[in-house]
Amino acid sequence: MCNTCEIAKENISVSVENGDRPMRPTFAFQWHITDECDQRCKHCYLFSEDARMACKSMTWDDMTLVLDSCYDFCDCVGGEPYFYITGGDPILHRDFWRLAEELHARRAKWCIMGNPFHLTDEVCLRMRELGCRKYQLSLDGANAATHDLFRKPGSFDETLRAAECIKRSGMWLALMSTVSSTNAAELPDMIDLAARIDADVFAFGRYCPTKGQRLEEFHMEPLEYRALLLACQERIDALAAAGCKTTFQKKDHLWTLLEWEQGRFIIPEGAACGKIYDGCHCGIAHMTVLPTGDVYACRRMESRIGNVHEESMFDLFMGQNMEAHREFSKFEKCDRCKLRGWCRGCPAVAAGYTGNMYAPDPQCWMEVD
Repeated sequence: MCNTCEIAKENISVSVENGDRPMRPTFAFQWHITDECDQRCKHCYLFSEDARMACKSMTWDDMTLVLDSCYDFCDCVGGEPYFYITGGDPILHRDFWRLAEELHARRAKWCIMGNPFHLTDEVCLRMRELGCRKYQLSLDGANAATHDLFRKPGSFDETLRAAECIKRSGMWLALMSTVSSTNAAELPDMIDLAARIDADVFAFGRYCPTKGQRLEEFHMEPLEYRALLLACQERIDALAAAGCKTTFQKKDHLWTLLEWEQGRFIIPEGAACGKIYDGCHCGIAHMTVLPTGDVYACRRMESRIGNVHEESMFDLFMGQNMEAHREFSKFEKCDRCKLRGWCRGCPAVAAGYTGNMYAPDPQCWMEVD
């Protein structure tokens, strides 16, 4: 992959939203403005294994620096930033509303990945008026017993309450699940729940182990995971046939493998050998910014590429540390797979299991020569 801005121009995802401006490709920035959070979730990478970390928050001056650098980067590659504001819980940052007003003034595309506890009709309406398009809540079980096993007591009921506030405000309601052996059996029922409460988007991703004990506790075998995807697909197809309006985003790239097996995905004729068309966006169309200013290729694994105080977002994206995440020939299994350009599984899950992002995805059931 060439080390020029062409990588961004060719691979950043295309926006499908039409407004009063010409449609431009969007580049995603997952921006953690604070570590402050009123939960200590079992699978959280901030507080994993009962870590007693000192919570950090970005200063206002640093936030304006990040904004300027992100816009400069997108100007260089002919794109438009899309900010996923998160934490911790971003609402707990003392300058959250000031940032929301600045994003609105810049006519930015932005959304929030946060907690339900501080959401009211008034708060959600104000967010919507300041341009927040979507609010993503976590859903880790089809009932309180399972969901609250991962999160603090009462979280499930608060999530359902907050979902109503989000819908009433006019923001899109997104639900995101972290799936492991502990809650996998409930995933089809979570899909039903998302449809029942009229979520706009539902997606799930796999748990990234934080130590060997967690690996053993939450592991799923490849064919077990394939069976889970099949069960989810059956439920999604039934809901679609019944007129369900929820978008079930197939976030996990192993969906591509399943759909290829079924003939739902066909490798396009004329696809260039070795070119990356889809799959994991790590190193391609996504960067994460932490409260310290550290920039990661992916927040789900150790992938620090530098710090925005020391280098611009453009230089960080084009630098050798990020280039390491674009060395697709190093993927031990994926580089020999015919779906290399569209899948590559989840490098973060592979890193969680082995410490090596290039190792085979532990849930991939594809056999390659």
